[in-house]
Amino acid sequence: MLTSVENEGAEGLPLPTPNASGDELFKMGLLYSTGQGGAPLDYVSAHMLFNLAAMRGSLEAKVYRKELSQEMASDEVAEAQRQAREWLATG
Repeated sequence: MLTSVENEGAEGLPLPTPNASGDELFKMGLLYSTGQGGAPLDYVSAHMLFNLAAMRGSLEAKVYRKELSQEMASDEVAEAQRQAREWLATG
């Protein structure tokens, strides 16, 4: 289980805290991108987490974010980016 968990989201899944590391955000993104670990398959959330992880120095997250964005509609990518900005603003 990730250590930087603040609370749980609507599905009872952990949400990252503002001090989550790039590696922790990347691992959470993997859960959403694959639908494993109890996470729903959610490309928007995965992209958001990969974006945040990349901003915190995860090189792997940059690769996964790019690959995932090729599987998504442009409005989904825009929503993921909006959610990442919102998360940063509330942190």
